[in-house]
Amino acid sequence: MNPKSSHHYLPSFFKNRSEQRPNSGDRRRDKKLNALVISAGLAVMLALSCPLAVLAQAWPTKQAIKLVAVFPPGGSVDQVARILAQPLQAQLGQNVIVDNRGGASGTVGTASVINAPADGYTFAVVFDTHGVNPSLIPSLPYDSKRDLVPLILVGTSPMVLATFAGSEYKTFKDVMDAAKAHKNVSFGTIGNGSLGHLAMTLLGKNAQVSFNHIPYKGGGPLMNDAIAGHVPLSIGSVFVTKPHLDSKRMRALAVTSTRRASDLPDVPTVAENGFPGFDAPAWWAVLASAKTPPDIVRRMNEELNKALKSPEVAQKLDAQGIDVVGGSVDKAKTFIESQMDIWAKVVKDNNIVAD
Repeated sequence: MNPKSSHHYLPSFFKNRSEQRPNSGDRRRDKKLNALVISAGLAVMLALSCPLAVLAQAWPTKQAIKLVAVFPPGGSVDQVARILAQPLQAQLGQNVIVDNRGGASGTVGTASVINAPADGYTFAVVFDTHGVNPSLIPSLPYDSKRDLVPLILVGTSPMVLATFAGSEYKTFKDVMDAAKAHKNVSFGTIGNGSLGHLAMTLLGKNAQVSFNHIPYKGGGPLMNDAIAGHVPLSIGSVFVTKPHLDSKRMRALAVTSTRRASDLPDVPTVAENGFPGFDAPAWWAVLASAKTPPDIVRRMNEELNKALKSPEVAQKLDAQGIDVVGGSVDKAKTFIESQMDIWAKVVKDNNIVAD
């Protein structure tokens, strides 16, 4: 190309300037202006070409990540949140704090996560009550399926049907024989509408017998009365029950999982005792607001899976009686929604209402 003809390819501002006899000051100003124009153009091009996935990689840098444990300190939800917080903090290079917000079977803490900014800095750690609340609490302030996205199913644990050391019930069969003989067979749980309550209701329905439910305000009061024999049977998670089995103050009669619990290999399942397919697991999961950016949902799932594969984390969860599950977002979603559907039918069929 002829250098003289190149004027036709320049903006008019530069063309007009080139037709003058510039002095040294003009040349310096032109060089500075050209540099500014080129720098600005490159910045715009870089921003336009940068994919959203790359921008999302900047997370988390803004602030501490909050794991909202939807039950008070000391329980299994609190323990799971604290077990996960430590490896997540190391992996993400960002502070991870546990915020206990108990109340209304976990709905207070869950609602706080939905109402928080959906920017990947606030997540919920929930218990199996999350799968029961939609059918048990008519005034639930959110839609559990629409407003939340499960990030991961942390783990599951069987419920344990147990009795005190001096009880007349030596086996699960003894309990069922007493119920079939129309004796008053009472059992305690951590509360009305809890998974233990629903599991025993389902068992009674399948066996065509009746049990007398005694609700308590949490695992502590339940275990105190169960150990003393004030309530003949209790049903609770391995986390709540196992310490008292180890001390020989209580005796396990059956577990509600389809397979025997690794922590209680000598305890038969309900399914083994004539109820094939019976399955009522306790479970723990991490959730986010459904409005959370997909790239952050995917990244958090990856980081949680990485944490759960740590031998130290697996050992700590095992000490709580929890079998690690992990896996994809879709796997967690399928499991949790199936639990909602199963227990909704039990609640409806038996006219169970919350306290």
